[in-house]
Amino acid sequence: MKLIVAIIQPYRLEEVKKALYAKEVNLITVSEVLGHGRQKGVTEYYRGVKETGNLLRKIRLEIAVNESFVEPTIAAIMKGAQTGKVGDGKVFVMDLKECVRIRTGERGSEAIG
Repeated sequence: MKLIVAIIQPYRLEEVKKALYAKEVNLITVSEVLGHGRQKGVTEYYRGVKETGNLLRKIRLEIAVNESFVEPTIAAIMKGAQTGKVGDGKVFVMDLKECVRIRTGERGSEAIG
């Protein structure tokens, strides 16, 4: 089991979701976060409003997947988020030691789906 964390541009969220759903990855958690990478201080536009400063609006996706879904999930995120411009984001893949479905008590890969 792996936990995939992706940081993407807010305006690419719908495209990423479409790409994930096409790969049958349906279980995602989405958070609005602030941060920056190498582009710190670069001016960006968010919903038509010019923003400058060190912390930029980003979207954080957290997706728990079984081993067979790791590469399709990464490919879907790349497809939906990639514009070729600075600030497209990052994908992190971490080992997931345990997962428990609260409703049923299922554990491990069965709990992920």
